[in-house]
Amino acid sequence: MKILIVDDDHDLLEALGLGMQLQWQAAEVITATDGEQGLEVFFEQQPDVVLLDVGLPRLDGFEVLRRIRAVSDTPVLMLTARGEELDKVRGLEIGADDYVTKPFSPLELLARIKAILRRSELAPPIRATPSFTLGNLTINFDSHEVTKSGAPVPLTTLEYRVLYHLVRNAGHVLPREALLARVWGEEYREQSDYLKVYVSRLRSKLEDDPDRPRFILTERGLGYRFARASRPAPTDRPAHP
Repeated sequence: MKILIVDDDHDLLEALGLGMQLQWQAAEVITATDGEQGLEVFFEQQPDVVLLDVGLPRLDGFEVLRRIRAVSDTPVLMLTARGEELDKVRGLEIGADDYVTKPFSPLELLARIKAILRRSELAPPIRATPSFTLGNLTINFDSHEVTKSGAPVPLTTLEYRVLYHLVRNAGHVLPREALLARVWGEEYREQSDYLKVYVSRLRSKLEDDPDRPRFILTERGLGYRFARASRPAPTDRPAHP
C-alpha cells in the first residue's frame, strides 16, 4: 500500500509518516511539500491513496486535485486548517473522496483512509438482475457499465456506488442517512453535503435536464428515489377457438 502525503508542514509530514508506519506496517509513505512536487510524485509513484492539503504553495490543493481527477480516480482525502463549509463542498465537487479539518486524531485519519480504500472497491453485481433499463439509460451490474442512448457514461467509483444503491432500491425512497451509511460508512450518516454533491454529479451525467430530473428524484425531508423501470406490456395472444 502506497500513500502520498502532500503538505507544506514538515512537522506534520514527519508525524503522519511515523504514525502510519507504526499503525499500518504495510504502508509505504511518500511525501511532497508543494503542489507541483505533489503532482510530479503522484505521476511517478502512482500511489494507492493521496492525502492532500488545501493550502499548498505553487499550486493549491484544489488545483492539484483537479489535475489528478483529469486522469485518475485514485482516492484523495483533503486536509485543511480551514473550517468553512464552502471549502468542503468545493473539494467534494472537484472529486475529493473525503475531507478532514486540522487538527485531527492520527487514529481517526487512519480509519478514514481505510474507509476510503474500502469504498474504492466496486459494489458486487446484482446476480438476479444483470441489467437495469429505464428510458435511454442502461446499467449493467455484471460489467459495472452505464450507458445513455448507447454511449458509455464514465462514472467514478463513488458515483457508481451511489447509483448502485439507488437503482437497487428503484421505486422506493432511500433515506439520506441509509444511503450515506451504505456508500461512505456508518460514521457518515450526518454528512448530507457528501450526498448532495454526488447526486448533483450523477444528475449532470445521467439526466437530459439535471434541473428537472426524471431518474433520481428528491423526496423532500426523506431522501432520494430512483424511478422504477416500467414493466413491458403483456403480448396480445390470439384467442383459441
